[in-house]
Amino acid sequence: MYELTVRSHFDAAHFLKNYQGKCAHIHGHTWQVEVKIRGNNLDETGMLVDFSLVKKNLRAIAGQLDHSLLNDLAFFKDINPTAENISKIIFYKMEESLKEYPVSVNSVTVWESPGAAATFIKDEEEGGE
Repeated sequence: MYELTVRSHFDAAHFLKNYQGKCAHIHGHTWQVEVKIRGNNLDETGMLVDFSLVKKNLRAIAGQLDHSLLNDLAFFKDINPTAENISKIIFYKMEESLKEYPVSVNSVTVWESPGAAATFIKDEEEGGE
């Protein structure tokens, strides 16, 4: 089993509904994102999947969030834009973007600050939902 890790970032604001505290007010972060991809078989060049492809896909997904008020995006219509929910959304978008390759997304970690991160790992028994 091989595992690749790629990272990206985006800048966005958010606020938390039904929350008592500072995060109930609009504030921003430079969100850091780490995606881990797994697979068993290397291609003819000795790669699991080209890093540049995974980075391009992650940048495209992060670009949908970049310089936005996350609460205004359709992704967060019914949920708070927490690090937990952002990691889950990015996980499934990355999974979709790599579906034609013999790899799987293992995890997505999203940091809202250097000391605070949330990771989404799909639970295979429950289908990740």
